[in-house]
Amino acid sequence: MTTAQVKAVIDAAQEYQPEPPRPLVRETEPAEPFPINALGTILGAAAGAIQDRTQAPMAICAQSVLGAATLAVQGHADVELPTGHARPVSSFLLSIAATGERKSACDNEALWPIKKREKALREAYDLEHETWRNDQEAWETQRRQILGDKKSYPNRAAKKVALDDLGPGPVAPLTPMLTCVEPTFEGLAKLYGNGHPSLGIFSAEGGQFIGGHGMSPENKLRMATAFSALWDGEPIKRVRAGDGAATLPGRRLSMHLMCQVDVASVMLTDRLLADQGLLSRVLVTAPEPTSGTRLWRDPKPESMDAIKRYGGRLLDILETPLPLAEGKPNELDTRRLPLSPEARNGWIRFSDHVERQIGPGGDMEPIKGLANKLAEHAARLAAVVALVDDIDAPALSSDHLAAGIRLAEHYAAEAMRLFAAGRTDPGLLLAQRTLDWLHGKWTETVFSPVELYRLGPNAIRDRKTALKMISILDEHGWIVAIDGGAMIKGQRRREAWRIVRA
Repeated sequence: MTTAQVKAVIDAAQEYQPEPPRPLVRETEPAEPFPINALGTILGAAAGAIQDRTQAPMAICAQSVLGAATLAVQGHADVELPTGHARPVSSFLLSIAATGERKSACDNEALWPIKKREKALREAYDLEHETWRNDQEAWETQRRQILGDKKSYPNRAAKKVALDDLGPGPVAPLTPMLTCVEPTFEGLAKLYGNGHPSLGIFSAEGGQFIGGHGMSPENKLRMATAFSALWDGEPIKRVRAGDGAATLPGRRLSMHLMCQVDVASVMLTDRLLADQGLLSRVLVTAPEPTSGTRLWRDPKPESMDAIKRYGGRLLDILETPLPLAEGKPNELDTRRLPLSPEARNGWIRFSDHVERQIGPGGDMEPIKGLANKLAEHAARLAAVVALVDDIDAPALSSDHLAAGIRLAEHYAAEAMRLFAAGRTDPGLLLAQRTLDWLHGKWTETVFSPVELYRLGPNAIRDRKTALKMISILDEHGWIVAIDGGAMIKGQRRREAWRIVRA
């Protein structure tokens, strides 16, 4: 070979650049900032204060505040839509964030007025229950005496008159609970029967609910149907051999669950929940993480003042007697909160705008289920902000409706973003998890299928799955096969691949 030919080969080798590895999944668009100003002065300031104190994602702080506020006001009024239908102002909220994003800290800050009210209810219950028990025993004793006294009440008619004079038994005090974590439908119905008519499900570990007994395969459809009916304001109807038939109208339920991405995907990708309609009633946010940016700083002095103002307002609302049906200790008779003429026109414009987006090829077609209810979501959210500002508000103003629409648009944007991410092939998602494990937890430069299914991600438990992941990673250029195998941690492996870490 001549000098010129050698030089040409060297130059060609130097110019050759191997193709870099190709991404396994499309990068998810970053979340939009939560429209904190749409929460109003009281709730918005509280969410900002919680963010200042915890340095958690703002959306998590806002969801915590919004969930607590919804529980506080939902028993006082229903929002009247331009259709003429009255709808609860309840919302089902889902916040998605990784472990360590201070979800529990946000809930602790936001739920303190709820917890304080529950403490007061427990203290009152302890006193009232003892009095009721004595009254109940006295009433039962008197009833037995009437039924057993043949001399004073010799016949059925006489006994009936005496029992009518005795009257019904004393009403038991209501179970002092406003919140629960992972109820079954039967347990929730029982609590509604002898407890307060306005309840909330709150959990900073939403996996307890999503993976709990109530959402098990055999109970999931019944639970989803019951939750959807409560969201719609329908009465609870139960028929059981032991308990008999019962109808419980005038009940309200709000919910805020926080969970990790993998846990949330179990719920959000559930075909049954989507087809049944529960998912279209859930408002989801998945903010960007703040871990790694939360360097120490003292919270602002005004943050505690904002949280105190927020808590004071919610306590005032929680201590305001609920409107009850006549003669019923725990059946709501909520008033209607109409839209002002300006708000009514704004709602109709927004409803028409959404409707134009959900047809074939429309921007909102991928989230058609949620979009069909988006105008109602906007009115509900607007009503919560309005009722926190004034629990006796006579109508929903156009400003409050604009705030509700802004919030609804945020949830729609999040749903679109998460829908796009959720369309990724599950095999590619698992391959990405495998690559993350190889880059983050596997310290060797080479590996074999044995290491992958013995030590790798939990979803890879057999050789077949491991080989499938290896094939995907190889195809995308993240690993390179080693002819003849390799020694790996003192073991000879006939099949081995080198990891590309670029």
